[in-house]
Amino acid sequence: MSRGALHVFRAAALLSLLMATQLNALAQPAPPPPETAVPKALEEAGYVFVSGQGPQRPDGSTPGKFSDQVRQTLDNVKAVLQSMGLTTDNVVYVQIYLENAQQIRELDEVFANYFPKDPPARAVLGVAKVQNPPMQVNAIAVRDLQGKKAVSIPGSKANKGFSAGMLTHDQLFVSTMQGSDSATGAVPQDPALQVNLALDGLKSVVEAAGLTMANMVFVNPYMTTDISYRAMNEQYAKRFEFGNTPGRATIEVSSLPDGAHIAFTGIAVRDLSMRQAIRPKNMAPSPTASPCVFAGRILYCSAKSGFIPGPNGGVYFSTTADQTRQTMRNLLDNLEEAGMTFDDVVSTTIYLDNLSDTKDFEKVYARYFAKGLPTQTIVQQLAPGGRKADEEGHFPTLEQVSLVAVKGRRESK
Repeated sequence: MSRGALHVFRAAALLSLLMATQLNALAQPAPPPPETAVPKALEEAGYVFVSGQGPQRPDGSTPGKFSDQVRQTLDNVKAVLQSMGLTTDNVVYVQIYLENAQQIRELDEVFANYFPKDPPARAVLGVAKVQNPPMQVNAIAVRDLQGKKAVSIPGSKANKGFSAGMLTHDQLFVSTMQGSDSATGAVPQDPALQVNLALDGLKSVVEAAGLTMANMVFVNPYMTTDISYRAMNEQYAKRFEFGNTPGRATIEVSSLPDGAHIAFTGIAVRDLSMRQAIRPKNMAPSPTASPCVFAGRILYCSAKSGFIPGPNGGVYFSTTADQTRQTMRNLLDNLEEAGMTFDDVVSTTIYLDNLSDTKDFEKVYARYFAKGLPTQTIVQQLAPGGRKADEEGHFPTLEQVSLVAVKGRRESK
């Protein structure tokens, strides 16, 4: 080979090596910048909000036994808390999403070991799918333990692994109260009676804490398809002042523990003067839900979907991405009425028709958080439904989002 040919050969080889290196670099996507990563926890207004945690070990594996999966999930929550300088003693509320709600007794045994004294309030519900099967847990912890106190319903038996309610210096967190007989556990056939039993339980916890239903700022009604929205709303509206109801995220779930068909969980503010309902001017007062309600600086907002409000309202978009854009617009309307933006959001709970749409959802969702994502929990609460429009051109809801925001969050940094 001549010297000139050798130079050409070496140059070509070097170019080929450089191209291969560049292609290899492209094949290995860089980790997302910090502002696009979901934080494991955020602290604002004296509370730490923990993103949904699953049973994966640090190496990515999952224990085989359910009890070990619960332990690993709680270990993951514990690790997040420790990174914030907290312990499980600081936890006041957890939401637990199980793919099999009938495993609640095993869950109770493990919870009792992790929270041997004054365990947190909690909500347990059965869902179709979570991101890291078979369960997911998120949490709220309080920084200052002064004022933290477990609440029990007078005359009721103490529950293993959770408290009926948990007080902090300024709020009350209420466990899910089910639509069943508190003495026998029997679930009546009448849907209205089930709803009222669950609401009575909620009221009992609130009153045991020295508050009234007027102090409620947020409620999660969880119900199976055995309870209609009409049956639930008719009874629910009787418990609150018209137009001044709590924020609400009504979620249909696959199942509830012990064969219940409806359960209510929620949050109340201790000082009623710190409670303020927020409603955009273009939205009529509702007998069942305020768009958002302040508890001091913390704003609890109702779940929103891609529903376009108005006289001809409905969901007119066929894809998760397009519905998400409208959902974020609806959420922003509420935030702006409160003098806030997405920069103030600290926590979101996201309900998808199908977890396979997660990437489509997140591509749109992430664009609204210019200064960093909030903590989040994503679940698929039901088996996927149909996606065809009805005779009026309305599509089924493919996603819902509820959020918690803190006023002045960015300014306090």
